[in-house]
Amino acid sequence: MERSLELANMTRVQQFILLGLSTRLDIRDALFAVFLTLYLLTLVENTLIIYLICSHRELHKPMYFFLGNLSCLEMCYVSVTMPTLLMGLWNGLYHIPFIACMTQLFFFIVLVGTECILLASMAYDRYVAICRPLHYPVLMRPQVCLGLAMTSWLGGLLVSMIKTTCIATLSYCGPNVLNHFFCDVSPLLNLSCTHVALTELVDFISAIVILWGCFLTTMASYVAIGRAVLRMPSTTARYKAFSTCASHLVVVGIFYSVTIFIYARPKRIEAMDLNKVLSVIYTVVTPMCNPVIYCLRNKEVQVALHRTMHWS
Repeated sequence: MERSLELANMTRVQQFILLGLSTRLDIRDALFAVFLTLYLLTLVENTLIIYLICSHRELHKPMYFFLGNLSCLEMCYVSVTMPTLLMGLWNGLYHIPFIACMTQLFFFIVLVGTECILLASMAYDRYVAICRPLHYPVLMRPQVCLGLAMTSWLGGLLVSMIKTTCIATLSYCGPNVLNHFFCDVSPLLNLSCTHVALTELVDFISAIVILWGCFLTTMASYVAIGRAVLRMPSTTARYKAFSTCASHLVVVGIFYSVTIFIYARPKRIEAMDLNKVLSVIYTVVTPMCNPVIYCLRNKEVQVALHRTMHWS
């Protein structure tokens, strides 16, 4: 009771200070130029992919429908995290109000959860295409694709509502300095002045359900795909089947290796500098590289791009 009264009398933190990616004056300007270029490039690449998929009927297929959703998600990713990163590099320190911090955290968790489920849906699409090709038009009809996409976005929304509510209701009495370039789970838990065991448990369970659940689903799909590919009599057929999955496997490997390391452990992360570096990979680098890995090397997308440039 006395402890509760003591905490109630403490001044609640009204804003947080983001230390940003780097506090070194000699490299901040260069980093600002680099990350601003990456941000604009990511927006252009993913906008182009969405435009090509929407404007060319030959790309109106389940695989490209999911890629369009992924491109939309990638643009949201960088638009949620990049502004505070750029402001930190421009000003040195960035003061973010409590409400704005929780809002950023909410949308970030939505996007992480959505990407997990969306990558699993894309793996299922490849499983059906390779392992059950005769049933593909039925199993991956437009209604099913729309349902999987909606499940991805709504699943991320539900998880984020639970996790953000738990974190926002903690008490933050000071200090208020976050060693990060955006409001993430671990830095906020490290600053809480109340007992965070329940919040950590909720965070860990949600990570197990979403991250590990979707990861195991994705891996099970690719184990089945691998077996089917090995049974194909033709080397050409095996190569064609593998090439349709290789890009997805690369993105899955990068995304899950980083996110599982950061989020699927039942404790707060103390090595925040490592956390920041890893966060750059899946919030900045991956959204920029995904369009190239997935689409711009794809022959159908290349043909659609060539036609678009020719018409213009």
